[in-house]
Amino acid sequence: MSVASLPPETPDIETSSDDYARRFSGAAGAYFLKVQEQAIKRALTGCHGSTVLEVGGGHGQLVPIFLRQGRELTILGSDDSTHRRVRECYPEADIQYETGNILELPYRDRSFDIVVAVRLISHIDQWQTLLREFCRVARHSIIIDYPRWISLNAFTPLFFKMKKSLEGNTRSYTSFFRSDLEKAFQQHDFNVVSSWNQFFVPMLVHRSLKGAQWLQTAECAFRWTGLTRLLGSPGVLRAERMPHPDKQAER
Repeated sequence: MSVASLPPETPDIETSSDDYARRFSGAAGAYFLKVQEQAIKRALTGCHGSTVLEVGGGHGQLVPIFLRQGRELTILGSDDSTHRRVRECYPEADIQYETGNILELPYRDRSFDIVVAVRLISHIDQWQTLLREFCRVARHSIIIDYPRWISLNAFTPLFFKMKKSLEGNTRSYTSFFRSDLEKAFQQHDFNVVSSWNQFFVPMLVHRSLKGAQWLQTAECAFRWTGLTRLLGSPGVLRAERMPHPDKQAER
C-alpha cells in the first residue's frame, strides 16, 4: 500500500517573482540584503563540507555567498518558474536547478553537507515536516531564518494593514519562539549551536523611512548594547547534527 504524498506548499513561487524582488530595491532593500549576508556568512563559518542545498532559493539573494565560498550549490524550488530569476542573474554559474515538493525532498538521507532556507519557514503551515526533511537530507548543518516572537514583531498583527498599505505585496507569516525550533531539531538529532538576530527596529519602519542612514546607525548601537540579541528579528540560526553516541565513545 503506497503512502499518499503530502499536498505541496509553494510560498517560494511568490518569493521568486519580480514583484517580490522589488521589496529589496532602494536604500532599505540594500541594507536588508547587507545585514542578511552578514548573518548567513556568520552562520556558515565553520560549517563542514562543500555541498549546499538551498530550498526555495528563487530570489537568488544568497547565491553570491555560496559562489564566493566555492560551495557546490543545488537550488530546489516547488515549481520550474522559481528558477527563472537566478538563471537570468547568474547564467554562467555552476548551479544545479531542481524542482520538487519541498515537504518531501527528492533526495536520499544525508545527501548534502549543508541545507539552507531563508524567508521560507514562516510561510509554511507544516513547518515541522519541513524541518524534519531538512534534518533528513543534511549531513552536517542546517541554516534557517525565522521571525521571532520575542521581538517587536509581536506587534505585527496590530500594524499589518499599515504594513500592507506601505509594501503592497506583503504576506502574513508565522513567528516562532526559538525554543520551539530547538525542540523540533532535537527530535531529529540536531542541536542549535548558534544564532544571530538581524534588526531591532522592525523592517516595516526601515522601509517607511526609506532606509534612513541615521536608523542604520541606530541599529549598530542597538546591536552593540545587546538589544538586538535580546529583542531582534528575524533570527538566523544554525543547527548541527548530533555526534553518534558510538563515535563519541570511541574518542
